[in-house]
Amino acid sequence: MKRFLQILVASVLTATSAVATATANEYITVASTTSTANSGLFDDLLPQFTTKTGIEVRVVAVGTGQALKIARNGDADVLFVHHRPSEEAFVSEGFGVKRYGVMYNDFVIVGPAADQAHVNECASASDALTKISKAQSVFVSRGDDSGTHKREKSLWKATGVQSGEPAESWYRSTGSGMGATLNTAAGSGGYALSDRGTWISFKNKQDLRIVCEGDPALFNPYGVMLVNPAKHPHVKAKAGQAFIDWLVSAEGQAAIGGFRLEGQTLFTPSTSN
Repeated sequence: MKRFLQILVASVLTATSAVATATANEYITVASTTSTANSGLFDDLLPQFTTKTGIEVRVVAVGTGQALKIARNGDADVLFVHHRPSEEAFVSEGFGVKRYGVMYNDFVIVGPAADQAHVNECASASDALTKISKAQSVFVSRGDDSGTHKREKSLWKATGVQSGEPAESWYRSTGSGMGATLNTAAGSGGYALSDRGTWISFKNKQDLRIVCEGDPALFNPYGVMLVNPAKHPHVKAKAGQAFIDWLVSAEGQAAIGGFRLEGQTLFTPSTSN
């Protein structure tokens, strides 16, 4: 009888330990953009969320286009990207439950100090690209269907150059992330479009500098969405929604606004964009 009780107690303790371990190891997968990861934002935010909730966040940082595909396939619990038309389509097609505006920054056009295309005199982002195309100065594109690439295409479309993207030798597509694209621009004395957060955190600027900014067309809002469990029943809806709720809460918004690098705010919290 004593031996039986010892075995029973041991079994209960083992089961309790297993439950505690499972709870402690609860995690969600977030498909997000390279800018949220490369800027260091997630390194700052996620430990705060995990400390509060016990939920670990595992991030797959890719371009927005790829993040959308991952979420559509049900390979993530939460989508956190920055191309609003795609986000709204994701929700309207039933792949996401609801879009929440979280924060924003802006895009900037960077180029060499010599500024051979005189982009620094631009009246708008479209004017800047027009000057680059007329001068046939090197322009380096991500070319990866990311949110930045999508915005770049819409800016080229506004110029009327090749219906959206030029097919010229001076236009170079890396098919890579923002860091690699900026490295290529720096090494070739070229121009590029970058989100401000990645630009601030980028260490290899060489003689690159911002040559065009402030155009409303460069406004860059970020949205977050729970992947619809009605489409993918395995989605961790409760934990995923807890992450979203924290991001848009006063605490989460303060954490986003408090993230600074080199004395600069990289993202402005906003639950209305």
